[in-house]
Amino acid sequence: MTGVLAVQGDFLEHEKALLSLGEDCFEIRKLSDLDREFDRLVFPGGESTVQSKLIKELGLFDRLKSEIERGTPVFATCAGLILLCDTISGNDGCCFRTIPADVKRNAYGRQLGSFYTEGEFKGVGKIPMEFIRAPYIKSASDDVEIMSVTDGNITGIRYKNQLAVSFHPELCDDMRIYEYFLSI
Repeated sequence: MTGVLAVQGDFLEHEKALLSLGEDCFEIRKLSDLDREFDRLVFPGGESTVQSKLIKELGLFDRLKSEIERGTPVFATCAGLILLCDTISGNDGCCFRTIPADVKRNAYGRQLGSFYTEGEFKGVGKIPMEFIRAPYIKSASDDVEIMSVTDGNITGIRYKNQLAVSFHPELCDDMRIYEYFLSI
């Protein structure tokens, strides 16, 4: 069972992707939602500043951070990636700070800078990648595994139980990255 953070962003698309693979999921909107049995988490794209604020205001922060630190597998896309990284380039406004990496927000520009490409993802192969106001990872510690690089920028990483990408696999029909996540 996968808990999908549903305070803001494109959580419904993640739920549809998971359900298409036979993975049961539920939405995390309030602290009591975390009382359910689950063995994975998904943090969707959206607006990282809003998500971080709501996570704290709704009292979700401590419990979610505890789940991450105790090893619950997490899949984070776009804004979700920003929530996990240790620093945001230029400031330290990150939320969970559970991946030792520096992320650059809106690295590809505004909405008009959004694009689609295909690229190699370690352990999965060539996959479609939809970038929307996407971040990328400027740098990461040596123990962070680089999973994908797009135009010379790190766009996918894995650190222990955390898989995080700059792009939106939930907007594509290719489910292999979800299958990879579910195998963690």
